[in-house]
Amino acid sequence: MTHLLIFALAVAVYLLYRYRRHRSHLTWAREGFDPAAYGMAPRERLDPTRSGPPAPLEERERSRAIAEAAWAGDWRPAAEYAAEPGDHWDERWSRLGLLAAIAADGDGWLTAWRAAQPDNCDAATLEAKLLVRRAWEVRGSGYGHEVGEDAINSFRELLPAAIEAARKAALLDPANPGPWVVIVTAARGAQFTPEQFQEAWDELLKRAWYHYDGHWQAMQYWCAKWFGSNDKMMAFAESAMDAAPPGSPLGGIYLHALAELEERRSITGTLAADKTTWRLTNLATQLRQVRPDDERLPQLRHLLAHFAGEVESYEVALEQFRAIGPWCGARPWTKHEDPAAAFDLARALAVKRSKAEPLAPELRPTKASGVQHGR
Repeated sequence: MTHLLIFALAVAVYLLYRYRRHRSHLTWAREGFDPAAYGMAPRERLDPTRSGPPAPLEERERSRAIAEAAWAGDWRPAAEYAAEPGDHWDERWSRLGLLAAIAADGDGWLTAWRAAQPDNCDAATLEAKLLVRRAWEVRGSGYGHEVGEDAINSFRELLPAAIEAARKAALLDPANPGPWVVIVTAARGAQFTPEQFQEAWDELLKRAWYHYDGHWQAMQYWCAKWFGSNDKMMAFAESAMDAAPPGSPLGGIYLHALAELEERRSITGTLAADKTTWRLTNLATQLRQVRPDDERLPQLRHLLAHFAGEVESYEVALEQFRAIGPWCGARPWTKHEDPAAAFDLARALAVKRSKAEPLAPELRPTKASGVQHGR
């Protein structure tokens, strides 16, 4: 009995210590934290409307010109834009994303493109991609029990047409993985069996082993809310991270899998595992090698900062916050009523708990200067 009392007293003292330390850190974060002193954007510059910096002006102007030409009926700038990356398949798929957004506001130009170049795989893939998007718009983003029967029936009627269009597109350019990304995207809504899904997945991998969006879609298929489980999804995400070549953001799929667990409130056990801390540390190393202007990098840094803080890898979190700069319009901060405040509190705690030292005054960002995006 005495031993039990001593143990209980020790636990109580430890919990009291943790509580007081937490309250002390929160007070410092809200009243004593000077972001610039630790190489981060001043509070006045925090921007909750974006996850990262805008695209360069030249790129934005070109996107606008392509859109205006398309809406005026000229599909040729769009066709040239889609074909430019050659066999850089991630970039090519990303460009189809822009063209899909343009087509969502008027797709007569795509109809004209398909008529003028019926053998063009990019145009055919874009058409199939839009069919999948429209099917999901009919369905909505809710869980199955939240979606009406009519919407579900329409959704399932539209998807077979999208898959058939994608299979026809695949015949136009056997090397292009784009049509197979469309099929992998449609697979969960079309209720592919695991065997059917694996066939489509294998076709995608033959063409683009490290395709980022393809992996994201496959991760969704293997998650618990569709045709897998938490364990299957995490095994898939870990495999993607392990296979990621230097310079690829593919390891970030692991972060999206953690976010899926968090969304389902099933993450506690995973965060408690030693291998999670190890993986997040390794992922920080992987992200250092990704091209700084990669459009996926800001979101991955936000997620890594969040989850590194959750597993108490505060040095990793601090590195991400310094690299992120003032942009805080991303998950997980946007789940809060005040994203900027949530972001600011998380980076303050990363500073305090990593025991970081203030930078020399000449190295600190100011209100007027640019933010230092250190790695």
